[in-house]
Amino acid sequence: MCWIPISAEERREMLSSIGVESFVDLVSSIPPQFRLRKPLDLPPPLSEIEISRLMLRLSEENHDLAHHICFLGGGSYDHWVPAAVSSIIERSEYYTAYTPYQAEVSQGTLQAIYEYQSLICELTGMDVANASMYDGASATAEAALMSYSITGRETILVSEALNPAHFQVLTTYTSGLNLRVKRIPLKKGGTDWDKLAGMLDERVASVIIQNPNFLGVVENLNQVGELVHRVGALLVMVVDPISLGILKPPGDYGADIAVGEGQALGNPTCFGGPYLGFFACRKEFMRKLPGRLVGATVDSQGRRGFVLILQTREQHIRREKATSNICTNQALNALAATVFLTLLGRQGIRDLALLCLQKCHYLQRHLCEIDGFKLRYPSPFFKEFAVVPPLSAKEVIDFLAEQGIFVGPDLGRFGMGDGFLVATTEKRSKEEMDLLIENLKEIPSAKRRG
Repeated sequence: MCWIPISAEERREMLSSIGVESFVDLVSSIPPQFRLRKPLDLPPPLSEIEISRLMLRLSEENHDLAHHICFLGGGSYDHWVPAAVSSIIERSEYYTAYTPYQAEVSQGTLQAIYEYQSLICELTGMDVANASMYDGASATAEAALMSYSITGRETILVSEALNPAHFQVLTTYTSGLNLRVKRIPLKKGGTDWDKLAGMLDERVASVIIQNPNFLGVVENLNQVGELVHRVGALLVMVVDPISLGILKPPGDYGADIAVGEGQALGNPTCFGGPYLGFFACRKEFMRKLPGRLVGATVDSQGRRGFVLILQTREQHIRREKATSNICTNQALNALAATVFLTLLGRQGIRDLALLCLQKCHYLQRHLCEIDGFKLRYPSPFFKEFAVVPPLSAKEVIDFLAEQGIFVGPDLGRFGMGDGFLVATTEKRSKEEMDLLIENLKEIPSAKRRG
């Protein structure tokens, strides 16, 4: 198949048929200073075969996880996705089923979402979950807006150990409402509870804590719920769903809202998306819950059915009264999470979490035996930790990448000081971890600081 250009006469006929004489007439509303004044610098047209070859050549320039060993952390993790997940979600009745606008004829999609909601509630220890959000960052931001809607207060307190990407989205969301977002300082890699106690007052809508936090540290949350609720504020917890296999769920800490990134639940890293934001809350707040919510019912003949409930989004003509401007949900990603959680079950999630924990501590112990490398924070961690190298983090990351090993991200990128993150999932073998250690030992001594 080839690209066939149209003739000048055909072009004139096309323009005439829509009532203009030239292409310039079509863009007359654009001020002249913003129009392109020279031809676009584009390559010549290609045939389908040539384009396929070009795209293949470009794709082979990527350093993918099928050919490299991944110890990357910071919110996206190289977990194993069972073959059954893709086998199920790639069936045509699933991957073509979008968010259910015609709910009554979307019973299969609605049931899948209902099962997803039920699993998220069981995982987080919360009462109600929605049909998913775009990602963990937007879920965190929506939680802040929800707390503002519930309390009418305008201050959001956020731990400095919240994922920087989540924080950036949060500040974007809240800027239009002039909400005040204040950071809670850290102490030994975790949230400083004494500083938080001094910041709490009747103006605070919510406190947002990530656990395990962006630095990998497991927060000591035993008293935080009581501390936050004492001033009438809400506790929002951002959690890694895999960690809930061995850590207490947010509901046990008195969380009012629990959110997080669900990528680890059967979704590949996939260049950063699409991902899956899960969102759950206590029952008394469900009328303020953003996004879609599926409920179970029975029809006039007593047959079980599923419906969309509490539809208070902008799409349903509520505008400024809407609980949220989120118009959709990540239905296919949520289905993958549903299949993943169903396959593993309660014991499987626990076993998975224990594998991540044990492998991460094995790697940290041997990594910190290397001269010049040290653990940045002497605090409990789950599946990733911050390490300070004897030279710049960027030099270490670049050196390892040349050996086909990914670590990071560099904490300096986020203004979080020296060091980089190392994450270990169930996929990393002892041989791969030992290979990382051996490569770190071989970093040229000339590059080392001091």
